[in-house]
Amino acid sequence: MRRYLYAFTVLLWLSVRAVAGNVDYVNMYVGTDAPNEYNYAGIWPQVGAPFAMTGWSAATQRNCISATVYRYNDPYLIGFQATHQPAVWMADYGFMTLMPETGRLRTAPETRAVSLDHNREKATPYYYSLSFNSAEGDIRTELTATSRCSMLRITYPARSEGKLFIEAFRQLGQGSVSWDASRREVVVTNSEQMNPDHVKGGGIGPRDPKLACTYVLRFSVPVKEFGTCDNGAYVTFEPREEPVVVSVGSSFIDRSQAAANLAAEIPEGQSFDDICQKVKQQWNDLLGKVQLTGASETDKAIFYTAFMHTLQFPREFSEQGRYYSPFDSKVHEGTFYDDYSLWDTFRSEHPWLQLVQPERVSGMMEALVSMYKQGGWLPKWPNPTYSGIMIGSHADAVIADAYVNGFRDFDTQTALEALLKDAYVPPTGDDHCRWTDRGPWTGNYESRGGLTNYLSRGYVAYDKTSESVSRTLEFALDDYCIAQMARAMGRTDKYDDLMRRARNYTTLWNAADGFFRARGSDGKWCDNPEEGFTEGGKWTYRFCFMQDVEGGIKLFGGRESFVKALDANFDGGHYEHPNEPGHHYVYLYDYAGRLDKTQERIPQIRRDNYHNSIDGLSGNDDCGQMSSWYLFSCLGFYPVCSASGVYALGMPAFKELTLALSGGRKLVVKAPEQGRWKTLTDVRWNGRRLKTPFVRVRDIMQGGVLEFRHKKGME
Repeated sequence: MRRYLYAFTVLLWLSVRAVAGNVDYVNMYVGTDAPNEYNYAGIWPQVGAPFAMTGWSAATQRNCISATVYRYNDPYLIGFQATHQPAVWMADYGFMTLMPETGRLRTAPETRAVSLDHNREKATPYYYSLSFNSAEGDIRTELTATSRCSMLRITYPARSEGKLFIEAFRQLGQGSVSWDASRREVVVTNSEQMNPDHVKGGGIGPRDPKLACTYVLRFSVPVKEFGTCDNGAYVTFEPREEPVVVSVGSSFIDRSQAAANLAAEIPEGQSFDDICQKVKQQWNDLLGKVQLTGASETDKAIFYTAFMHTLQFPREFSEQGRYYSPFDSKVHEGTFYDDYSLWDTFRSEHPWLQLVQPERVSGMMEALVSMYKQGGWLPKWPNPTYSGIMIGSHADAVIADAYVNGFRDFDTQTALEALLKDAYVPPTGDDHCRWTDRGPWTGNYESRGGLTNYLSRGYVAYDKTSESVSRTLEFALDDYCIAQMARAMGRTDKYDDLMRRARNYTTLWNAADGFFRARGSDGKWCDNPEEGFTEGGKWTYRFCFMQDVEGGIKLFGGRESFVKALDANFDGGHYEHPNEPGHHYVYLYDYAGRLDKTQERIPQIRRDNYHNSIDGLSGNDDCGQMSSWYLFSCLGFYPVCSASGVYALGMPAFKELTLALSGGRKLVVKAPEQGRWKTLTDVRWNGRRLKTPFVRVRDIMQGGVLEFRHKKGME
């Protein structure tokens, strides 16, 4: 008997160990609310596989641009929503909401709303559950989801007729719902794309008249009744004790593809628990690529939550080798991703994916190239097609960085063609349009708004184009990135010209006050020192020359003056970590030979801006950018400049960290004295002391040991 008991115990331990993992540290509520909009991370507890095409979330409000589907402190639940919204300031499209009910059917959000009790809620990346009071007793809803499909397991009060309200659309004419009696399935099509009356401030992109998401809903028990209402439909079920399982397939191609996705991702015979465990294992496999030594339980929660956030976007958009393109409204063969927050994610999110998801990188680059082929331009912020949000053409930086770091399995010739078009071809109407960020869509794609006067003057003139200083600095950075790819592909003519343009940031340097300042088409300085900036002011962009930091140091009068200026930025309260333009600032000390100052400041930035709490991010996560900064800054290095091929060193957060790389290689970061000293400036790569505070990206990708130790005499 004891032998059998021991065997059972071993089997139980092995089964628990098989499903436990780093995903269990993820806190899905981090970033789901904040005291004010400025430090609201815009995150919701989305269930789905990594990079899921269709995510699922409990809905506490009707989402729109500037409002997410879920906020932690909202008091009510209005349903469970299939969503494609990538970030709080971007649009949802092709969505659908399901709401279990009993008693009288309630369809409007304010009438179907029920109290949300977080004590009866559980949220993970692969599973969500919530129990709430209905008209006739408790209803428990459980949810799991793959990339394109989902399952809801609904337990109704035992003696009550169960109802499921299906909000298929919000605007008449923007969707349809039907019952197929022969297949016993509900078919929903939603073509809504956050039209202007759903948007605070108007539309920021074109409407694709053919874009729609189709859902196929199948039920584990017979449907008693199907009926339609103003904004959707409902089904009812006979009273029963066992749960009702609703399986949902989604597709941007058509109904048959939605059914094919359902068959592929939720095969017949697999239960809710089977799918839940499969998706859990997918998350564990990815989050298990990093193992921490010397981390507290809170540290692990913050780290793996951030890691999870970086594995959600850009989203998969292809379906079994095909995809619908919002850029030409056609179905194509191949791999496709969408919803790239490029103004944010070029900085560290895409470099992070090169380390932890290298098998996806070329596909993500190919998707960007496909957008160019199908729409004529690389996108700035595809959602899911072109949008007039943010500035610059940072797809240039993302593609060039991938190429320089060795990712070549995409159409590189067409990619370079697209990058050169960004650099040399002004958008239509550029000679007379001011191109305001988030301005109403005019029918012309912006690309590099202001490029006409940038090409002729070396800067964007503030009397011609809005946000002129930021545009000039960002254009110069992208020029540098394109130059690196051009040189590697033999286009030395373009390399020389673009490298000259990469120094255009100097045209707006005002030596009189030591800041960048807007200039007019007449060459004169603008009287207002805060004119011409994007999401910030003169301090926000004071050190935005990451492509030529040595040149920037000279503008400040040398290394000592530059270090003092950086100190004034941080000590004077000018550094704004919640927004992206300054994310590289703390690493600029390295270029002045002051790794010690970089290391002294990083721990405080981590402590101030990342917590294991509802308001645990100090600003919008922007599809993983805030989170990836933290992850790199825990590893001990950071990608200051795209396409440069180097990381700047920082300060590791843990005594040891192991990152599993492709091909069975490993990166081990050791800092055994971490926590004892403020600086660990004796840095060695595979035992050899680094002479400068930088390490090559390709060396890191090959694996090895990066060790940080305290250098005597530094304290």
